[in-house]
Amino acid sequence: MDIPIDRESSTIDVTLQLKEEQLVLAKKWIQTGEVKIYRESFTEEKNFTLTVEYEELVIEKKLPFSATPEQNEPPDVIRIRLSEEQVEFTKRMVSLEDVSIYKQQIEEIQHIEETLRREESAIKILGSPILRDDQN
Repeated sequence: MDIPIDRESSTIDVTLQLKEEQLVLAKKWIQTGEVKIYRESFTEEKNFTLTVEYEELVIEKKLPFSATPEQNEPPDVIRIRLSEEQVEFTKRMVSLEDVSIYKQQIEEIQHIEETLRREESAIKILGSPILRDDQN
């Protein structure tokens, strides 16, 4: 802003309001993400092969030894199951792992670089006036 000052003005009273930019820093919380926490169950088919024992009573009926080979028939066999192993199974839950979920605040340093403007007074001299310093 140039203010012309000429010779014919008898009184000079000019006030310049000088300004500068100042950086105002403010912080606010914004939501940057969302998390849903849940448990998921999966099923898996398992096959097991076990040997199971049992006891049986065996009764064989055979004819006494005969002279003719065609009469050597296989014996009559009767099997009666007396006892057996029976498979029983139960399911139980066992702990695999503990998962901890918590919020944590972490500080980090963020560098901000900004250019700020400032006004200063300046005097532009036109012609060849005589300058006088009143401070001495």
